[in-house]
This record gives sequence, structure tokens and C-alpha cells, in this order.
Amino acid sequence: MTLTSPLPATRGSAVREELARRTRSFTELAQTVRERGLNTRTRWFYSLLFAGLALALAGAFTGFVLLGHSWFQLLIAAALGVIFTQFAFVGHEASHRQVLGSGPANDRLGRVLSTFFVGISYSWWMTKHTRHHGNPNKVGKDPDIALGNVAFTVEDAVTTTGLRGWIVRRQGWLFFPLLPLVGLDLHQESIRSLFARRPVPGRAVELALIGVRFGLYVGALLWLLPVGMAFAFLGVQLAVFGVYMGLSFSPNHIGMRIVPAEARLDFLDKQVLTSRNVSGGWWMTALMGGLNYQIEHHLFPSIPRPHLHRAAALVREHCREHGVEYTETSLARALGIVVRHMNDVGLAASRTFRCPTSAALGRP
Repeated sequence: MTLTSPLPATRGSAVREELARRTRSFTELAQTVRERGLNTRTRWFYSLLFAGLALALAGAFTGFVLLGHSWFQLLIAAALGVIFTQFAFVGHEASHRQVLGSGPANDRLGRVLSTFFVGISYSWWMTKHTRHHGNPNKVGKDPDIALGNVAFTVEDAVTTTGLRGWIVRRQGWLFFPLLPLVGLDLHQESIRSLFARRPVPGRAVELALIGVRFGLYVGALLWLLPVGMAFAFLGVQLAVFGVYMGLSFSPNHIGMRIVPAEARLDFLDKQVLTSRNVSGGWWMTALMGGLNYQIEHHLFPSIPRPHLHRAAALVREHCREHGVEYTETSLARALGIVVRHMNDVGLAASRTFRCPTSAALGRP
């Protein structure tokens, strides 16, 4: 697959007919999903999940208090990184209306989980994530493939210079070493968005909740631990959070098809051909918070986690009948594809790199 391989396209009436046929087929699939009750809320599951996470959080903080001035505290820090990531998964599900019965109730739950438990702005996440779901892997539309600390397309990679350019050209090799920084980047970017001059829904509430969380969390670290150990604790927690989040989200779309800005796709192709499922059964669902069923999540974002495996059987069969490529692989293989894609982009940028000064002078 080329790095920006366009999806098959025809012209004129053939395009309209094909889009209409695919739309009808998806409508039929969606009807089957509704008839099977897969959109039904599963409050029992999320109640048990939240109770388990709350118990784990209480246990971690109890251990934190009892251990005192011991470097074994870093194990507690690592555990908190995992627990906070699991809370982030539930916040993500609430944002998609998977948990509670009404939209406002889900938003309230998602805002509390994201800000107070995880420390990330819910409004920032919703804005970014909604755009991603609308146009996954589409150039100029999906913020998740926009140029940042790394590049996902050669076109973006060749424009980078300085330290960022150096990183981009080695981003395949640096993929795993950079993951511990993902948590810090998510926190700072989301909190910075709350100070933007544009209107931000829930700005005051989110700033208050994040401020209280920061005061309680960092205050407890500095009160009960020496300064050096407190900062080491915070660093380990953020690093584990970043690695866990990065390993959970990166297999979903990286290395799948990149949709050119001018391409027109029906909803089924747009979501399925740009997404990848991760095999592994129920334990992988628990590990990745349901993100292992990325295709089904993109097609039916409000399906609760316990129903995703049943939806996957329907979607897989539907794609087989209609000739739509359905991608599923193991986590190890998916991560290998991710690293290879990032490496290919960086190397391609190196081969096509031109010195900005030479380019300005019209020299090769």
C-alpha cells in the first residue's frame, strides 16, 4: 500500500449509483443492529466497571499512604497510570453515549471522568474526536493525522524543519521512545485549549475540576513524599499513562488508507477502509477499552462495549458480502505495521528533502 493510496473511484453516474447502493446496504446493516438490540445500554456492565476502577483507585492511594518514603512508590505510580487510562476509556465511551440513557447525562459523566479523574479537557477531546470520527484518515479533515510532533503523510513530513524535522525523519525508530511523552502532551494541549479566546463549552467547570484534581494530587505527593520522589512518582505515572494511551490508540488507524482531500466516499467505505480491528477476544477488549473493535466503533459509535463483539460478526459478514476490505490483526502485528508506516514516511521525507534556502533560490 502506498502511503497516501487513493481509494478506488469512478466518475459520473457510476459513482452516484455505487454510493447509493452502499448507502442502502449500510442502512440495512444498521437496521439489523437495532433489531438485535445492540444499541441497548448496559448499565450493569458500566456500574461494575466503575465500581472496580473506584476500588482499584482507592487501593492505589491506600498503598501510597502506607508505603511512605519508599521507591516502591513508583509501582503505585505505574498502577495509577493504568487506572487513569481505564477511566479515560470510560470517559470516551460516555462521550459516544454508550454508558447512560441521555446525551446530557453522558456528557456530565464524561466531563467528570475526563477532567477530575484523568486531568484532560472534555471539550477539547469532544471537538477533536468528533472531527476525527467524521473523516477518519482524510487529509485536511482528520485532526489525528495533522502534522504535529510526528507526521503521518510524506507531504507533511517534507515540510518539517529544525528539531521537529529531525524527529520526523527518524520517527519510526523513535515511536516507542516517544510514547512516554504522549501523556504529558495530551494534558498540556487540552488544558491550553481551555484558555483559548474562542468560546469553550463548560470552560469554567473544567478548569475548576482540573484545578481541584491538580491541587489534591500534586499536594498529596509533595506532602507525603520528598520532592525528588514526588516528581519521580508523577513522571512515572504520566509515562505509563502515555504509553498505555499510545499503544491503545495507535493501532486503530495508523498504516491504514489515507483518504485524499478531494475523495468522495460512502459512509461504510469511509469508516471501514481506514480502520483496523485488533484480535484477542474479551481480554483485549478489557485491555483496550473496546477500541480493539475500531471498525464497529466507527460505524456504530453508541454501541456499548459488551455488544461490540456481536456487532463485529454482523459487520464482518456484511463486508464480505459487499466486497469491502475488513482489516483485523493481532496487537503485535498492528504495532509493527504502525512503526513501519511511520518509518516509511520519515524515510520518504529524507529522500525528498530539499534545503529551504536552496529551494528559495530555485536550486535542486
